[in-house]
Amino acid sequence: MIERSRRVTLLLAVICLLIPILANAQATIKVNDNINFKFGTLIQAWADSAEIAASPQGYANNLFLRRFRFLVGGQISPTVSFFFETDNPNLGKAPKALGSGFITQDAFVEWKALGASNNAFIVDAGLMLPAVCRNCLESAASLLSLDYGTFSFLESAPTQSSVGRDTGVQAKGYLAGGHFEYRAGVFQGFRRAGSRNAFRTTGRIQYNVWDTETGYVYPGVYLGNKKVLAFGVGADRQNDYKGYSGDAFLSLPVGPTKNAFNGELTLLHWDGGTGFFPTTTPLPRQKDATAQLGYYLSGPKVMPWIRAEKQDFSDASQDPNDNSRWQGGLTWYPAGHNFNVKGAYSHVKPRVGNTTNEYTVQLQFFYY
Repeated sequence: MIERSRRVTLLLAVICLLIPILANAQATIKVNDNINFKFGTLIQAWADSAEIAASPQGYANNLFLRRFRFLVGGQISPTVSFFFETDNPNLGKAPKALGSGFITQDAFVEWKALGASNNAFIVDAGLMLPAVCRNCLESAASLLSLDYGTFSFLESAPTQSSVGRDTGVQAKGYLAGGHFEYRAGVFQGFRRAGSRNAFRTTGRIQYNVWDTETGYVYPGVYLGNKKVLAFGVGADRQNDYKGYSGDAFLSLPVGPTKNAFNGELTLLHWDGGTGFFPTTTPLPRQKDATAQLGYYLSGPKVMPWIRAEKQDFSDASQDPNDNSRWQGGLTWYPAGHNFNVKGAYSHVKPRVGNTTNEYTVQLQFFYY
């Protein structure tokens, strides 16, 4: 009880200190012109009813927190910044474990090696998202559909990553007036006990035809505020494991009302190799595709959207696991990405076995 009382007192003290800052619409602590810190949170509450494939079929119903994140970022000099993010994902979902605790989601430092105003060569070091595909690098707070593509992080468990993140160092930069972006990294990857391990290497390039983009993660939807057409390719390798991606992204405002077409295509090729990964986390060779399309209506602040996916395994023995999926939904953005409500219907059709359906409602609060 004493420890809990101390925590409550500390929390109240922090809130009191932040009240003047929050009144200015940004939770930022400014030490001087060169040093500052800012704070944020992402809360996504889900009501979900998912059909179980096994016979007799039925529905598993859950009320849980899909994401509960605390974010901290800032800079200690004009050329050195940092980002830290923690998460308690799927809190309350069956099998229920409310005491599972937080994980470190992201934790890295960034150095602009050529100066504060020069983005041609930037170094990131720590725990971060390897640059495999655009959807893999999008913010969870601004995704076009309900969640990330089903196949965007299939390499996460085999490479011993955490929610797609891995520890390492990455160089990135923006050239050609910011239209050409590159990211190249060396990461820890899978570590096999008692033997030498090669590092995991990743690389991705992207070209923006119209408006440019910068930052650690991309928005999945611009809500009519930006005109973007981007094309990218990526690669991920470690020993005989390899992954490749190709992607395209569109944000096209229509007229003066800021209505907008939003689209994204992600093509992935995974090949776990010949036994490099342990048998408990295999990654069969496969080709996967995810296509998403939405149309944002700025008047009512809503966006109907649809997503279609296909998973095609290369080995004939895996053919029964081939499947197609589609998802349709509607998002209401009364306060943009800061507060919105998303409803979705999902359908999974395997080549062999029962089809399944899922109904989900998400309530999101985001501030950073």
